Amino acid sequence: MELSQIFAAFQQDALAAISSATTAEAIEQVRIEFLGKKQGKLKDLQSNLSKVPPEQRPEVGKRFNEVKDAVTYALEERQQQLIKTKVVASAIDVTLPGVRPLTGKLHPLTQTINEFQEIMSRFGFEVEDGPEIEDEYHNFVALNIPDDHPARDPLDNFYLATAGVAGAGIAGAGGGPRLLRSQTSTIQIRTMENRKPPIRIVSVGRVYRPDEIDDTHHLMFHQMEGLMVGPDVTMASLKTVLRLFAAAYLGEDVHVRFRPSFFPFTEPSVEFDVQRGDGWLELGGAGMVDPNVLRAVGYDPDEVSGFAFGLGIARFCMMRHGIKNIRHFYSNDLRFLQQF
Repeated sequence: MELSQIFAAFQQDALAAISSATTAEAIEQVRIEFLGKKQGKLKDLQSNLSKVPPEQRPEVGKRFNEVKDAVTYALEERQQQLIKTKVVASAIDVTLPGVRPLTGKLHPLTQTINEFQEIMSRFGFEVEDGPEIEDEYHNFVALNIPDDHPARDPLDNFYLATAGVAGAGIAGAGGGPRLLRSQTSTIQIRTMENRKPPIRIVSVGRVYRPDEIDDTHHLMFHQMEGLMVGPDVTMASLKTVLRLFAAAYLGEDVHVRFRPSFFPFTEPSVEFDVQRGDGWLELGGAGMVDPNVLRAVGYDPDEVSGFAFGLGIARFCMMRHGIKNIRHFYSNDLRFLQQF
């Protein structure tokens, strides 16, 4: 058989095998059989080139390359066709089980904050916001916290290595140290400075205290602050709002209690607790706004009164979901977060 016939037979057999392959495995076997570097038929075909007279080698070599390229191109085309067929088939196979897409979720504390705001809006409270970096006037002075009070100890606050510019929005004081706010009560002051009674607001945000981290305390946590000021606001008003709020978030069967306490910015003051198993968990502090605080913002305590409360958002979330350790909220462990 002439060499040209051998080339033609090789090309014909290879193309027939390529077109008949129906799977990726089958087309791979065709590649090995015809184009394999060790035992492929192309290698045997190439060995015949050495037997060609020198004057014919350019023409025969050209023909060899044409056959090789034609078979290689046909093989690659068939491989792509089989890949596309497999993808299309898998895409339209309705018998295959569905794959749940990975979607993001709101953090459990964000979910809790959103629900807190929705509940309080039903009670007629507006949402206010304020800066997390505060001055001493709004964080302490206007809240009736004296210079010698333990809450003002530099070791119990996160002071910043910077000072404010004199008169830069600091009511009743010039420039001074800045700190990360230790309570959302600062928003009460800022709101009352700019608004006249009646006022009914809540503010939700992060606060910072260098507490020792344990199951229920952290260096950074979230509070919801509430304030209501008007001509007929009483302690009964405060207890009613807190009881209704606890029932709305934790359920109608929730048991709450109020314990006498002391805060410089409220008088009288109470701690707000919720029953947790056989014990009680403190969820925040509250009380009637101290007259000195009302005077600091230009209100007349003989004409208006008010109540204020500050609730720990993470602790409420822990109560609802049976979470024992506040650290879980800040660990970024997806095994925990994906449960919400």
